[in-house]
Amino acid sequence: MAGVMKLACLVLACMIVAGPITSNAALTCGAVNSNVAPCIGYITQGGPLPRACCAGVSKLNGMARSTPDRQQACRCLKTAASALGPNLNAGRAAGLPKACGVNVPFPISTSTNCNSVK
Repeated sequence: MAGVMKLACLVLACMIVAGPITSNAALTCGAVNSNVAPCIGYITQGGPLPRACCAGVSKLNGMARSTPDRQQACRCLKTAASALGPNLNAGRAAGLPKACGVNVPFPISTSTNCNSVK
Protein backbone atom coordinates (compact mmCIF):
# COMPACT_ATOMS: atom_id res chain seq x y z
CA MET A 1 0.00 0.00 0.00
CA ALA A 2 2.81 2.43 0.83
CA GLY A 3 4.42 1.58 -2.49
CA VAL A 4 1.26 2.52 -4.38
CA MET A 5 1.07 5.87 -2.60
CA LYS A 6 4.74 6.58 -3.34
CA LEU A 7 4.13 5.74 -6.99
CA ALA A 8 1.02 7.93 -7.10
CA CYS A 9 2.91 10.83 -5.53
CA LEU A 10 5.78 10.39 -7.98
CA VAL A 11 3.41 10.31 -10.95
CA LEU A 12 1.60 13.41 -9.70
CA ALA A 13 4.88 15.27 -9.14
CA CYS A 14 6.06 14.39 -12.66
CA MET A 15 2.79 15.59 -14.17
CA ILE A 16 2.92 18.89 -12.30
CA VAL A 17 6.54 19.49 -13.30
CA ALA A 18 5.83 18.51 -16.91
CA GLY A 19 3.26 21.28 -17.13
CA PRO A 20 0.63 21.79 -19.75
CA ILE A 21 0.12 19.93 -22.97
CA THR A 22 0.34 22.46 -25.80
CA SER A 23 -3.08 23.78 -26.87
CA ASN A 24 -5.15 26.93 -27.10
CA ALA A 25 -6.65 26.27 -23.70
CA ALA A 26 -5.95 28.48 -20.74
CA LEU A 27 -6.33 25.50 -18.42
CA THR A 28 -3.04 23.77 -17.58
CA CYS A 29 -2.33 20.19 -16.62
CA GLY A 30 -0.80 21.56 -13.43
CA ALA A 31 -4.18 23.06 -12.49
CA VAL A 32 -6.03 19.88 -13.47
CA ASN A 33 -3.64 17.65 -11.54
CA SER A 34 -3.66 19.78 -8.40
CA ASN A 35 -7.46 19.70 -8.32
CA VAL A 36 -7.70 15.92 -8.70
CA ALA A 37 -4.68 15.06 -6.53
CA PRO A 38 -6.90 14.34 -3.48
CA CYS A 39 -8.65 11.67 -5.60
CA ILE A 40 -5.59 9.51 -6.30
CA GLY A 41 -5.90 7.33 -3.20
CA TYR A 42 -9.59 6.73 -3.89
CA ILE A 43 -9.13 5.76 -7.54
CA THR A 44 -6.13 3.53 -6.83
CA GLN A 45 -7.00 1.96 -3.48
CA GLY A 46 -10.68 2.63 -2.80
CA GLY A 47 -12.04 3.50 0.60
CA PRO A 48 -14.15 6.51 1.42
CA LEU A 49 -14.35 9.32 -1.12
CA PRO A 50 -12.50 12.34 0.31
CA ARG A 51 -14.43 15.62 0.44
CA ALA A 52 -11.32 17.35 -0.92
CA CYS A 53 -11.53 15.12 -3.99
CA CYS A 54 -15.10 16.16 -4.75
CA ALA A 55 -14.25 19.79 -4.08
CA GLY A 56 -11.42 19.51 -6.62
CA VAL A 57 -13.60 17.78 -9.22
CA SER A 58 -16.24 20.48 -8.79
CA LYS A 59 -13.68 23.29 -9.01
CA LEU A 60 -12.09 21.75 -12.10
CA ASN A 61 -15.48 21.42 -13.77
CA GLY A 62 -16.11 25.11 -13.09
CA MET A 63 -12.72 26.06 -14.53
CA ALA A 64 -13.32 24.17 -17.79
CA ARG A 65 -15.91 26.50 -19.33
CA SER A 66 -14.79 26.60 -22.97
CA THR A 67 -14.44 23.73 -25.44
CA PRO A 68 -10.62 24.11 -25.57
CA ASP A 69 -10.47 24.03 -21.76
CA ARG A 70 -12.68 20.93 -21.57
CA GLN A 71 -10.55 19.22 -24.22
CA GLN A 72 -7.40 20.17 -22.32
CA ALA A 73 -8.85 18.87 -19.04
CA CYS A 74 -9.72 15.64 -20.83
CA ARG A 75 -6.17 15.26 -22.19
CA CYS A 76 -4.63 15.98 -18.80
CA LEU A 77 -6.92 13.47 -17.06
CA LYS A 78 -6.12 10.83 -19.71
CA THR A 79 -2.40 11.40 -19.22
CA ALA A 80 -2.76 11.19 -15.45
CA ALA A 81 -4.87 8.04 -15.66
CA SER A 82 -2.40 6.40 -18.04
CA ALA A 83 0.49 7.30 -15.75
CA LEU A 84 -1.16 5.42 -12.88
CA GLY A 85 -1.09 2.29 -15.03
CA PRO A 86 -2.36 -0.90 -13.43
CA ASN A 87 -2.91 0.89 -10.11
CA LEU A 88 -5.82 2.81 -11.64
CA ASN A 89 -9.29 1.45 -10.93
CA ALA A 90 -10.99 2.56 -14.15
CA GLY A 91 -14.47 2.07 -12.71
CA ARG A 92 -13.79 4.35 -9.76
CA ALA A 93 -12.21 6.96 -12.03
CA ALA A 94 -15.16 6.88 -14.44
CA GLY A 95 -17.66 7.07 -11.57
CA LEU A 96 -15.93 9.94 -9.82
CA PRO A 97 -18.08 12.78 -11.25
CA LYS A 98 -21.34 10.99 -10.38
CA ALA A 99 -20.07 10.07 -6.91
CA CYS A 100 -19.26 13.75 -6.35
CA GLY A 101 -22.55 14.98 -7.82
CA VAL A 102 -20.79 16.82 -10.65
CA ASN A 103 -21.94 16.69 -14.28
CA VAL A 104 -18.74 16.37 -16.34
CA PRO A 105 -19.37 16.61 -20.12
CA PHE A 106 -17.07 13.70 -21.00
CA PRO A 107 -16.27 10.25 -19.59
CA ILE A 108 -13.11 9.97 -17.50
CA SER A 109 -11.37 7.13 -19.29
CA THR A 110 -8.07 6.40 -20.97
CA SER A 111 -10.07 5.66 -24.15
CA THR A 112 -11.95 8.99 -24.35
CA ASN A 113 -11.45 10.87 -27.63
CA CYS A 114 -10.69 14.30 -26.20
CA ASN A 115 -10.91 15.96 -29.63
CA SER A 116 -14.64 15.13 -29.69
CA VAL A 117 -15.31 16.82 -26.32
CA LYS A 118 -17.46 19.91 -26.75
